[in-house]
Amino acid sequence: MKKLKVLVTGATGSIGQAIVKEYSKNGYFVYIHYNSNISKANELLEEIKDGELISFNMRDKNSIKNALEGLKVDVLINNAGIIKDNLFFFLEDEQWEDVININLNANFYITKLISKNMMMNKYGSIVNIASVSGICGNSGQANYSASKGGVIAFTKTLAIELGRYNIRVNALAPGIIESQMIENLPNVKELKKSIPLKRFGKVEEVAKCAYFIGVDATYVSGEVLNISGAMVR
Repeated sequence: MKKLKVLVTGATGSIGQAIVKEYSKNGYFVYIHYNSNISKANELLEEIKDGELISFNMRDKNSIKNALEGLKVDVLINNAGIIKDNLFFFLEDEQWEDVININLNANFYITKLISKNMMMNKYGSIVNIASVSGICGNSGQANYSASKGGVIAFTKTLAIELGRYNIRVNALAPGIIESQMIENLPNVKELKKSIPLKRFGKVEEVAKCAYFIGVDATYVSGEVLNISGAMVR
């Protein structure tokens, strides 16, 4: 029986690690992408056993192309992303450009390469990690919100274009998740009060959604799954 394969970008981050473990637990061979954190990538590979490390620079389309040309996977998880928050009028050009390049432009280059083989095989699933900030915006995140809103629009368009090849394309929109990205959040207690479930999400909860929508939800495409404890409705 053919071993199913998945590529997880940004696999050394909190959510990325959880997604790697969830797919591995369900029998997938996992391509673990990392940029510079090779020690964390090796730890993750040692833990799941059945996988392979793959390295490329999300800021460099040639690095992406060299690493992914010809790679065949059944599922692509576009998870890698960064935040560089600042109020709009204080936002530096570099903060805008870097977030757009990594969160949005890199997804275009990666997906174009990976979907080529999916189209030939007439099968595949793509999951783009967006954010509730891409749905409703967030103060201090003009760059991040724009990038994640772009990911959502990208997802919906690809679902239309790739559906004829039996390729599903969906997005996840996490709210506040306990991860490296929120370690320096101010007013944590007040933030939790604004969430009807009265807590932040866990990375494992996002990972389960990534598996459900990537694998089990076989007639779902073009959707954005909100994972925010009803913070965004």
